[in-house]
Amino acid sequence: MSDSTTLAERALAAAGEETALARVIVERSLLLRFARSRPTQATSIDDATIEICVVRDGQLGRAETNAGDDDSLRRCAAEARAAAEAAARGGHGEYPGFPTPVAAHGDGRDAATAQLDPHSGGAALATAFDVCARHGVEAHGVWTAADVETTVAASGQVARERVTDAFMKVTAIASGGRSGYASAAAAAVDAVDARSLAEAAAAKAAVATEPIRLEPGDYPVVLEPAAVGELVEWLGSTALNGLQHVEGRGALSDRLGTRVTAAAGNLADAPRHPRTLRHAFDAEGVAKRPLPMIEDGVARHVAHDTRTGALAGTRSTGHALVPGGSSYGPEPTNLVLAGGGASGYGELCAPIERGIYVTRLWYTNPVRPKETLITGVTRDGTFLIEGGEVTRPAHDLRLTDSVLRVFDCMEDMTAETVLASGGEFYGRRFATGVVCPGMRTRMRFTA
Repeated sequence: MSDSTTLAERALAAAGEETALARVIVERSLLLRFARSRPTQATSIDDATIEICVVRDGQLGRAETNAGDDDSLRRCAAEARAAAEAAARGGHGEYPGFPTPVAAHGDGRDAATAQLDPHSGGAALATAFDVCARHGVEAHGVWTAADVETTVAASGQVARERVTDAFMKVTAIASGGRSGYASAAAAAVDAVDARSLAEAAAAKAAVATEPIRLEPGDYPVVLEPAAVGELVEWLGSTALNGLQHVEGRGALSDRLGTRVTAAAGNLADAPRHPRTLRHAFDAEGVAKRPLPMIEDGVARHVAHDTRTGALAGTRSTGHALVPGGSSYGPEPTNLVLAGGGASGYGELCAPIERGIYVTRLWYTNPVRPKETLITGVTRDGTFLIEGGEVTRPAHDLRLTDSVLRVFDCMEDMTAETVLASGGEFYGRRFATGVVCPGMRTRMRFTA
């Protein structure tokens, strides 16, 4: 029995009642930041978070602590009970009670990554600095790796998993301000190739040609996976979110069973896909299983946790982000967009007489979520496509478009898919990403 399992069972015992759930997250991680081709920050985390949740009359109370002694667990349980009782005094809630966790022991761990050897990070930074120096540009970015163990205990059952993840991003910046970007994420640190990332980022930044300024308009575009993944994540939060769906705010409300993207669109939440960061269960201990979201362009399912499943008259699909459900609703965290038939970006660009090549999108925000209308800007590698070839850099443009429209305009995708991830962690580490290809489609750019 692991330490986290023992700790979760002790936390559940401290709650002392049937309507309780305990979750323990043990994170060990390293993070290295760098700027101007020099290390700027190094952090090492070795921490356990214990969360105790209690239900009273359909209302949920939740409290957490980092201390695992008996007194701290009892105080945490008392705070969770007090929160649930205070909420219940305001009226009956809609939470039906905790599900029984799947008796699972998931293993998405790479043994070498779990060693968290800081020399791996140091070598990755040194490689990026060397590559960027040869191109005459500066290297900026992040390298990080982690080993996270999660245990959920309730109703006499325990679910436990260990998942490793590694991520690196390189932004290369030239003296004139031009920049290029590349990133990679994987369960294994050996799968994150610092040299290829730095080469890709530096090659975009080192282009000497002055960028062209393009007029706003509707353009054919070729998107790298970082840009595609950003769009898919917005589908997750605006169209596939079960809370928004049952409240009528979702982009697929009243549209399940209808065509919403081009026929080539096949999007699923696939927690067992070999390229994703595999999670066996959600924050409530519900088993994760493959769930088709869009099949051949037709909307099929949205993500549910226990609360939204009850509201929809169905069951949880294993997508609770926190026990009891996040106030933002459940979202898929292992999205996989199936690839197409193109052998590479050259083939995607070939039919385009005049268009735009987009490396990634930045600072995207919703405008009208029910329409999946978002806005953001291209960044770190925007180029003009002329006569089927990438010819010269372009100034960044502001995107304002519906994500569903962009996917409805989809013409082709690369056969190869990669794991695209932002790799940013605020609070508890829960690494996610979108497995996706490069894409040729259309986008609307505004002033």
